[in-house]
Amino acid sequence: MVSGHSEAGQGPLPTAVKILVAGGFGAGKTTLVGAVSEIRPLRTEETITEESTGIDDLSGVERKSTTTVAMDFGRITINSELVLYLFGTPGQDRFWFVWDELALGAIGAVVLADTRRLPDCFPSIDYFERRNTPFIVAVNCFDGAARHDPDEVRAALDIDASVPVMLCDARRKESSKEVLIALIQHVVESEAVSV
Repeated sequence: MVSGHSEAGQGPLPTAVKILVAGGFGAGKTTLVGAVSEIRPLRTEETITEESTGIDDLSGVERKSTTTVAMDFGRITINSELVLYLFGTPGQDRFWFVWDELALGAIGAVVLADTRRLPDCFPSIDYFERRNTPFIVAVNCFDGAARHDPDEVRAALDIDASVPVMLCDARRKESSKEVLIALIQHVVESEAVSV
């Protein structure tokens, strides 16, 4: 988005940057958006009901009681010239029909990984690879989950060496900010290579 001048003479409008936060069901997307957003995040979470039995796989996240059915939305103002808009995608495949709409205009994506359910990352990774959308993988280090070296995760996911893989705690603002910084750096580097 190109900056313009506001009619009130306040100077140029900030550049808006759209970022997606994706990953499998229960990976921590809603938590990450909420941890860094300067506004109260918009959440479209609904209670998981008995009707989802046999449809939604809760193995590894048995205590999860809600699910995102459309998106999460948060905002971070970097400075007067730059604002980040975060869109958390739904993790269950029955809600993936909204992904194409959410992805319009996104400069990049964070794929949150949960090592207890690592194969749940593949649909997100495949989606962004097909669209040539720069992405990074952030391994959300859940309490009690086995810790893995980022290179081990990279090998398990079979992703290119140019894609950053890092550990994070989506509950912590500083950790989530580091993930977003890594994504922005990766996007800038990807743009420089493609020019």
